[in-house]
Amino acid sequence: MADKQLRLQIVTPVRVLCDEMVDMVIMRASTGDMGILPNHEPVVATLNYGILRFKQDGKERRATIMSGFVEVEPDKVTILTDAAEWPEEIDLARAEEAKKRALKRLEPQERMNYNVLRAEVALKKALVRIEARR
Repeated sequence: MADKQLRLQIVTPVRVLCDEMVDMVIMRASTGDMGILPNHEPVVATLNYGILRFKQDGKERRATIMSGFVEVEPDKVTILTDAAEWPEEIDLARAEEAKKRALKRLEPQERMNYNVLRAEVALKKALVRIEARR
């Protein structure tokens, strides 16, 4: 079974979210979605904000990934990200409020009062969190 699985590690600055053997991984890279199976060719890529999905013992699991990098080896996928969460850890009401705040700050009349890049990042994070909970 070991040659039919690979080790998935999701590492943030504050914790290791995941360090488990999985059957496959699908993530959002900056160039598009990437699917990784055991014995994949080595690759390093940047990641976008998105939902990482993986199969483990026939069941699909998901986690949020807030940008970062992935290193793929034939038997291992290592993700380094600023933040990652399991869907059950997300407070949906808080994510909805963050989305509203970010959208308000991105309105044309508000753009001069706020850091636009920061508001765009906040919106991306809120949208990923909302998607993960649904």
